[in-house]
Amino acid sequence: MLLFVGLGNPGPRYAETPHNAGFAVCDRLIAKHRFPAAAEKFQGLFTRGKLSGREVGILKPQTFMNLSGQSVSSALRYLPVEPPDLVVVFDEMDIPGGKLRLRRSGGHGGHNGLRSIIEQLGSSDFPRIRVGIGRPPAGREPTGHLLSKVHADDRQRYSATIDLAVDALEMVASQGFEAAMNHFNGLPAVGPLASPDAPV
Repeated sequence: MLLFVGLGNPGPRYAETPHNAGFAVCDRLIAKHRFPAAAEKFQGLFTRGKLSGREVGILKPQTFMNLSGQSVSSALRYLPVEPPDLVVVFDEMDIPGGKLRLRRSGGHGGHNGLRSIIEQLGSSDFPRIRVGIGRPPAGREPTGHLLSKVHADDRQRYSATIDLAVDALEMVASQGFEAAMNHFNGLPAVGPLASPDAPV
C-alpha cells in the first residue's frame, strides 16, 4: 500500500493559499479518480482507492501544519505502510511556480510540516514531492505569501503545478518513485508566467 500525504492547514481561511498546495494536490487526485469522499481518521481526512492496480491511501492532516507528524504517525501505526511507501506532498518557496522537486529523503528545509513528520517518525528517510510556489516579491513577507489566497495573475500557473503533482503521484503508483523522480525533476516549468509586478 502507498500512502500519499498532502500538507496544509484546515479551514476555509487557508483554502486556496500556496501553503495548502499539498491539500490541493490530494483534492484533485481524489476528484480525478473518484475516490470515496475523505472521512475523519488519523487526526485528518482520509480515503483510499486503487491507482494503476495499487492500493493507495490519501491523508490530509487536520492538526494544522506544525503538528502534521501526529496525523502521519497515527496513520502509519495502523496502515500496512513502510516509510519508503509514504509520499509527502507540500509547498516549497525555493522552487519556482510550475516546477516540482522529488526526493527520496532529506531534511525539512525549514518547512514546519515536514519538520513535524521527521520528528514524529524519528527519520527523514521517506519520499517527498515539493510543489514549487516561488518566493514573494521583494518587500513582501514570506508569511503573507504563504497564507494569502493565490493571486489572480498566478492562478493558472498554480493550478497547472497542482496538476503536475497529481501526474507525479500517478506515476509513483504506476512505475515507482524512482521513475517519477527521474521524469519530473527534469521537466521545464508548466503554466504561464504571472505578470512581473503581480504578487504571487
